[in-house]
Amino acid sequence: MKYDVIVIGAGSAGSVVAARLAEDINTNVLLLEAGQDYPDLENLPFDIQFGHTRAAEAEDSKHNWALRGTITEEQGEIHVAQGKVVGGGGSINGQIYLRGIPEDFDDWASWGNDEWSYTKVLPYFRKAERDLDIRDDFHGTDGPIPVSRKPRETWPVIQMAFHTACLQRGYDTTEDMNGTNPSGVGLIPMNNQNGVRMSTAITHLGPMRHRLNLTVRGDVFVRKILIHNGEVTGVEAESGGAIFTVETDRVVLSAGALKTPHILMLSGIGPKEQLEEYGIPVLQDTPGVGANLRNHPIAPISYRVKEGINLAPDAAGVRIALRFTSKGTKEPNDMLMSTSSVFNPLTGEELPDRVGRISCVLELPAGAGFVRLASADPVVQPKFDYRYFSHPDDMRRMREGIRIAVNLLDSDAYKEVSEFRITPTEEVLATDEALDLWIRQTVGTARHVSGTCKIGPDSDPMAVVDQQCRVKGFKGLWLADSSVMPQVPRANANATAIMIGERVADWVS
Repeated sequence: MKYDVIVIGAGSAGSVVAARLAEDINTNVLLLEAGQDYPDLENLPFDIQFGHTRAAEAEDSKHNWALRGTITEEQGEIHVAQGKVVGGGGSINGQIYLRGIPEDFDDWASWGNDEWSYTKVLPYFRKAERDLDIRDDFHGTDGPIPVSRKPRETWPVIQMAFHTACLQRGYDTTEDMNGTNPSGVGLIPMNNQNGVRMSTAITHLGPMRHRLNLTVRGDVFVRKILIHNGEVTGVEAESGGAIFTVETDRVVLSAGALKTPHILMLSGIGPKEQLEEYGIPVLQDTPGVGANLRNHPIAPISYRVKEGINLAPDAAGVRIALRFTSKGTKEPNDMLMSTSSVFNPLTGEELPDRVGRISCVLELPAGAGFVRLASADPVVQPKFDYRYFSHPDDMRRMREGIRIAVNLLDSDAYKEVSEFRITPTEEVLATDEALDLWIRQTVGTARHVSGTCKIGPDSDPMAVVDQQCRVKGFKGLWLADSSVMPQVPRANANATAIMIGERVADWVS
């Protein structure tokens, strides 16, 4: 059978694209996912369904690609969790639903991408969401994704202490981190309902599964896209040990910012020298494929939580964050800080008993990394390196953030919460050189991988897709995931990836 559209990857964006395209009964859509498919909520595994557990992100989880990538020279390769299940990263993440801020998208537009200004993406954010707390022109009220914030009386002691400390140190409050004035300390919007993680597999794909024109297939590994004379003809896939071809003249690749450039390179689209090195026929020399890898470095300070403080509620979904601007930086809100115990929702790390964290996040990194081929064999993961702190301004800002976090912990707000600071030690804080080394040795990372097949005008030689997310030089091939972002947003990437899925679905249809 020949399908009108094949969507590769059923992650946060891919599930949206497939569901929206299937709204047209005359369009036959095939959605392929390398991970498992759980077609109804009742059969969804506990670790996928409930957001208070992070078992799905474990290195040995069948729902995790469990990739390995370099973070800094001092640390070398680390485990990088990536969702391998229908719903993708949105099925294993911390359910934080932070949009990119307005300045993110106006920056994209200023780089020659006027279709991505804030005013043009806002309707698609609104289309996706059903905000249960805020009703105004900047929030959706009837979209499929429920977005909510916990009332103050439910805030855990750990979160309340952080909020109070920020006020004591002179920071403003914000009532709406997804609004037009997101600076200051406030509640992070979450996409869960009664503890259930509301991925797009549930919100978008679930209600469309009865459609006869939508076929969802899990456990199907796409090896490459088939292209003849610049036009898409199908995909080569593998399932149950068999390799087969499925025909189509339209493909939407939504495999994420690590797997999408990998599949493009395996298909003959990418840097010529890499393709030739591994004997892959070059369809087009596209140097931007795999370049511009962006993500958020996260450096936490740790403290011992006093006995008697109940940590259990901190895992129940209340998240408070501080957005602020570092000194000497023109771009606003380039930094974010949040607090946690039990587990860190930004990194997925489970914390030792009675250890609290204040995590400092570099939201607008100046440095970039890369994704490169390691083999012509599709099952061999690509190499990737975040190259954190390759730009000196990134270290300057992170150093400043750590010192601010230490100052917050020293405030009166933490007197009844913190027994003592564990890290960094006074010796580490004594000099910039010692602190910089400690940061490089201990920094973690968010799962907000972005930028590896970026949008850009024809004047940008590193741009991979045009403003409608069509792969330049080919007919019938779109990308729809965080790989197309020219810069990682100043927020968790999930909400922005979903918005991209909503936009691309309109263009493909």
